[in-house]
Formats: sequence, C-alpha cells, structure tokens
Amino acid sequence: MPKGIPNPAAMYGIYSRSWGFEVSIVRNGVRHHRLFGKASYGGAEQALLHAQDWRDFIVRSVPPQARRERAEKHRTNNSTGVTGVFHHLAPGGRVRAWMAKTYIAPDEILRTDFSVADLGDDAQALAIQERAQQLKRMTGLARIHPAEEAIRMGLSAHPPGPRTAKRSKSEITRRNNTSGVSGVHFKTPNPSHPGYWLAITYTTGKGSVSKAFSVKVHGAEMAKSLAIAERASQLADKLRAEEEAAAQPVSQRKPRARTAASSAKRNNG
Repeated sequence: MPKGIPNPAAMYGIYSRSWGFEVSIVRNGVRHHRLFGKASYGGAEQALLHAQDWRDFIVRSVPPQARRERAEKHRTNNSTGVTGVFHHLAPGGRVRAWMAKTYIAPDEILRTDFSVADLGDDAQALAIQERAQQLKRMTGLARIHPAEEAIRMGLSAHPPGPRTAKRSKSEITRRNNTSGVSGVHFKTPNPSHPGYWLAITYTTGKGSVSKAFSVKVHGAEMAKSLAIAERASQLADKLRAEEEAAAQPVSQRKPRARTAASSAKRNNG
C-alpha cells in the first residue's frame, strides 16, 4: 500500500511474494518473521491462511507497548532529560519557561507552561510533576494498525476454513519433476537407453535410499507406478523412523552422522 495508508486488515503484516507470503511484525525492537511458501502448503490460498494464523498469534501473544510506556521513552532530540518536558529559551539562551506536554488523542493535547520569572527554580520541578499527572490520563496500548485490536479480541480478519498441514521438503513437487509425484523421476543414462523410473528419499544425517524400475522390463506405465508405490513406502519408513527416534530418551539418541552416506538399490533388469 502507498506510504501512510495501512494495509487492509486481512493483509496486515503480510507481504505477497512470487513464491508465497512473508510475515514481518516488529515489537519493541524485535522482528517476528516467518515465510509461508505456496509449495509448502499446496497453493496460495492455504499459504495465506497459515500466514494470517501466525500473524494473529504474534499480535495476540506479543502486544505492542502500553501508550504510557511508549510516551515515557526518552527521545534522542529531548534536551531536558525528561520526556514530555520542554523549555522555552530567551534570545540569549536563558530559560524563560518550562512546559509539560502530552498527546492524549487527536482532539486532546495537554499542555501547561511554568514561567521561570514567576516561579524561579521551581518551574522545572513543577513541569515534571505536571507531566506525571498528564501521563495518568493516558491508557491502553499503542495503536499500531486498525486491525490489531480486532485481532486481539478474536475477531479474525480472514475465514476460519480448514487448514492443510505443511508439507515436508520431501513432499514438495519441484518444477523440473516430470512425474507429478515428489521423489519420483525419470532417468535415461544415454539417448539409446529406454530409461527407468527412480524413487528416491533423503533423510537428514542418513543419506538417501533409492530404487529404480526399468522401462524395458516393466513397461513405461508399470515402471512409473512401481516407482510411485516405492516412494510411498520410503516415506512411510522415514516417518516411522523419525517417530521412533523422537520417542527415545535424549540420552539414547544417536548423534547425527557428519557425512550423509548414500545407498542405492537398483533393479534395472
């Protein structure tokens, strides 16, 4: 959106990218950031829903500063040492008055001046006391975006429809994939070779397991079907191993291998 115009409530803190959506919200100098790729969630619609869900979680769990706390933060351009307290200088540089000023609302700005000529050295102390009294009238949280309060109240700015689980990297079909199934690829060692369908699955720290099915032996369609079934079996084995590892006590878990060993089982016929 153009500068100065807030994003629509549904897209607050969310930025559309060619690959999906990026969420970025800053709270008290800390940036909360996460990416939601279309490939990981099966399309743009689901990626956006997950991005909105996470944005809502951050808005609710990490609220902005209280207005009073933000008003008390020392500004670099403040020369008096007390935020909201200013001095008026005479042409020669002498302080002629101290002022306490607090912005409460667009139609309510509190301001009180204390003349040094009338009050002497007490003028500064009185201005500081007045500023403290003004701050007592400042309530609520800093208003970051019009959508924030509604989100914190549970009034979602996006539909509550079903959510698909995030896909693992092994389940994402790459653009150069010719089978339509992640982890299943057609290979031809040379132009005269009939080729084979390969099922391959990578496991972090354990390398990859693969199995090939020859077109010459099985025919093109059957070789592809066998590779797809093998890929499903590999993924099931991987999931089972991960669940078993997660169930083990930390002291019994094996350390990850430094290098990934690769094993291949080929059946080219």
